Formats: sequence, structure tokens, C-alpha cells
Amino acid sequence: MRVLVINCGSSSIKYKFYEMAREKLISKGAIERIGEKGSPVTNHRQGLKLILKAVGRVEAIGHRVVHGAEDFREPTLINEKVIRKIRECSRLAPIHNPANLEGILACKALLKGIKQAAVFDTAFHQSLPPRAFIYGLPYRFYRQDKIRKYGFHGTSHEYVAYEAAKLLRKNISQVNLITCHLGNGCSIAAVKNGHPIDTSMGFTPLEGLLMGTRSGDIDPAIITYLVRKKKLSPEAVDEILNKESGLKGISGISNDMRKITLAAKKGNGRAKLAIEIFIYRLKKYIWAYLGVLGEADAVVFTAGIGEHRPEIVRGACLGLFNNLRVKPKVMVIPTDEELMIARQTYKLVKKI
Repeated sequence: MRVLVINCGSSSIKYKFYEMAREKLISKGAIERIGEKGSPVTNHRQGLKLILKAVGRVEAIGHRVVHGAEDFREPTLINEKVIRKIRECSRLAPIHNPANLEGILACKALLKGIKQAAVFDTAFHQSLPPRAFIYGLPYRFYRQDKIRKYGFHGTSHEYVAYEAAKLLRKNISQVNLITCHLGNGCSIAAVKNGHPIDTSMGFTPLEGLLMGTRSGDIDPAIITYLVRKKKLSPEAVDEILNKESGLKGISGISNDMRKITLAAKKGNGRAKLAIEIFIYRLKKYIWAYLGVLGEADAVVFTAGIGEHRPEIVRGACLGLFNNLRVKPKVMVIPTDEELMIARQTYKLVKKI
């Protein structure tokens, strides 16, 4: 079965094309700057026409969709009801879900009759128990507004969890893992018997670890302080927390760990501090999740930083397991979210 995996951003389409179930990658590519001034591609439908012309015959399509709220606990075949629900979830992911939906609607128009599947970033984390996803707010905010921890990077965490289980020669239902997705966005998950029981990202991807431009965990009163005392608008505070903080904000150099590492080696104090804070926060979360799990078979590192910055992995694990009788293995496993989406799409369509 020839499965096309689509990841639509607000101005881009990334794709990978597979022959399933052999999991053979036939081709991959991206179209950038959709709708921007000077771009020959004015919308997602036009971009997908170019992709479909390049790949040829398509038998199924898998879409990455960022937010499925509590409506979607697993990958789902797309129909009109699912489209409506994805649109409703756009209030929780106003940048990502509308772009994901553009790709779904364009494929629906261009490939009539071809089955499409939605694979949600939030779905893997829907096994979190209420004690992990409910915030310490009046309960009505959860009941009425669904303000809760959702978690993100779910497809990546799920992929590396399954790969780790293979390497450990265990069934996924028999493994306890701590999975660390470390890129420009960073998240960590505690996986017990193959299911997440906690994760660091929350209602939005802002919560948790220090990231490229996101602050991660802060005292919420800082926000009201900035609004009241510094007279900043909510929009300005949102911009600061999401786009001007993290590694970029502390180092004053970049959100790119490679550039920060080079600066630190040359003696830049703020670059060194940014790396120290990044590792310190990561270490705290790993230890907290070891406590939640009781024991772990492995700690898994993935994504840009996790896969390519061994000094960060060493720093995070240094002395971490000294007091443990059974020490978890440390694994670096390259993530492949597109392959995971292809697997899940193939599995869904094959059932029909």
C-alpha cells in the first residue's frame, strides 16, 4: 500500500511517501513559503497538487494533526464528523490545527475516495490519569473549558517507546521508560507498561522543560507581574514566553544548541549558563519521573538535541543513577514521526 504522510504548517507542507507494509521510503520533500509574497504556491491545495504530481499513485494518506483534545485517543479515519471535531479543537491550537485541516480538505478535494487518517500529537498522552492531567485550579475550568494537561510530541514519544521495547527484547506492555524528545521544542514522558502516565508539556507546549525559545516552567505570578507592573499586554507576554525565552533568551545568542555550544567553548558565560539550566531542568524531570515510575528499563533520548548532542545526554545522566540498585539503560534512538504515522494509517486502512 502506497501511503502519503502529510504535515501541513501554516505556510509549508512536508511529506514522506512510503510503500507499506515494507516501510520502504519512496520519496520525501517539502514546499515552503506557501502564500508568502513572491511564492509561486499561493495555497495548500496548489502545493498538494505539485506533491501528488511528483509522487504518483496514492492509496492512503496520513495527516499529522497537532491537537485532538479529549475527543481523540487514537489515530482515526477522517470523515465529516472528524473534520468538525478537528475544527473545534482549533481553539486549543489556533496556529496548527487550521493548517492541518487545510491539508485534509485539499486532499479530500484532490483525491476523492482515497482514505485519510488523522494521527494526533495529543493522542498518545490520553492515558494520563486525572492526578497527572488536572491542574490545581477550580475544577469548573476543567469541566467547562477543558483546561487540563494534554501533552504533545506524542507520535515521537510513541515511536521511540516501541523502538526501545524492540531493543530491550520486550513487549511494549512490559516496559517502563522515560522518553526525552529534545529539539527546539522539548518534552519528556513517563511511560509505564507502554502507556504514558505523565508528560512535561501541558495545556499548551509552553509548560515543562527549557526549550529553544520557550520558557518552560515558570511561576505563573510572573505573568500577572509583567501585565500589571510592566504594563505589557497579554499578547506581548505570550510573545516573550513562546518566542523570546528559553535558550535564546538566556544565551542572547540563538535558540540553536549548536551555536550556543560553540559560544560556550569560546568562554561565553551566558551560553554556558543556558546549557547548565537546560541540563539541570532535564535532570530534575528525569529524576521526578523515575520516582513516579518506581523503576525504569531505559531513559531514551531523541530529536535534534537528543540525537546529536552527546554532551547534553552525558550531562543529564551524570550521577543520576548512583543511588539506584537497578540502573536504567541510556538509549539514543532517532525519531521518525512520519513512519509512525504511516504505520498507523496503514493499520487503519487495512482493516476496512
